[in-house]
Amino acid sequence: MELRKYWAILKRRWLLVLIPALVVLAIGLLTYRAPAPAYNAGVRFIVGQTPAPGADLEDEERYYNWLTSEYIVNGLTDWVRGGEFASAVSVYLAGQGQQVPANAIQGAIAADNARSMLTLSIVGSDTPTVAAIMDGVIAVLTTQNAAALPQLGGENALLTQLDQPSVNQVPTGIRSQLDLPLRLLLALVAGVGLAFLVEYLDPTVRDRDEVQELGLSVLGEIPDK
Repeated sequence: MELRKYWAILKRRWLLVLIPALVVLAIGLLTYRAPAPAYNAGVRFIVGQTPAPGADLEDEERYYNWLTSEYIVNGLTDWVRGGEFASAVSVYLAGQGQQVPANAIQGAIAADNARSMLTLSIVGSDTPTVAAIMDGVIAVLTTQNAAALPQLGGENALLTQLDQPSVNQVPTGIRSQLDLPLRLLLALVAGVGLAFLVEYLDPTVRDRDEVQELGLSVLGEIPDK
């Protein structure tokens, strides 16, 4: 079938092409809800190990000190991601008059590490909650980490905070912005398919070429106008 015939079908069935898109657009507008605002705060720590008393920090000793720090960071990262850490933060916040359940804290925390640096990020739906969780996380991480590092003999690892965390609103993701346009595009594709399906099932003969394709001779043709 030539392109002009495809175009003729679309012109003839244009309403069928548009109906799915109009339905999707109407449902999308009626059910649209603006994305809930999200807020984020982040902080970085350098993790170190206090040298043994009287240790001579020559090159080899410095190397093992840094290597130990990397192992400590790995252990702290796993601890921060777990439920025990979230429970400890929840207990700390309760002592400060803030009631935040442990599961909400665990879901809000993201932790990553590189070398001797630990990076923490808190995401939440409002600024006060994010700020409170971040304060609790910093307090528990810096004062109670000995519980997660038994190899240090009950001593807390030395953490140096590199940032003062500030709460910022997270920009709306591009996925939410493209959701309705993509749905409309798919609906238009479905409408085109519907138009061609109806045309295929329609037994009506509309022009000379279709008559000749049936093996019949055309004796005359009455113009549209």
